[in-house]
Amino acid sequence: MGNALTHYLKPDVMPGADVVTTFDPMLGFESRKERVMVATTEEMESAKLPLDARDYCAHLAIAYRACRTDTFPFVYKCAHQKHEYLTCEYEDYVLRMKEFERERRLLERQKRLNKAA
Repeated sequence: MGNALTHYLKPDVMPGADVVTTFDPMLGFESRKERVMVATTEEMESAKLPLDARDYCAHLAIAYRACRTDTFPFVYKCAHQKHEYLTCEYEDYVLRMKEFERERRLLERQKRLNKAA
């Protein structure tokens, strides 16, 4: 809730919403898997997936939308696909927040080290 205010007060240690990470993704990790898109661009275009749904959970969104189309008007039969998709979206959100917090803390650390040197 205070991101805009904090970004205004401390712009040097608060990454913006559209900022690409400035630190090595492996910094502090021994092994870390890179995230890969399961659904291809062609699959997302052929499924007419909206732009806001074209993320790391797109393959589940395609399966959920296909299930809804196949079982209409009994869309309650797609509860499992919906749960998988929403769980993936939540986990993606949590991961993005963790990456944001990691970037913020590393910026604060860099500022503190520069000040001490």
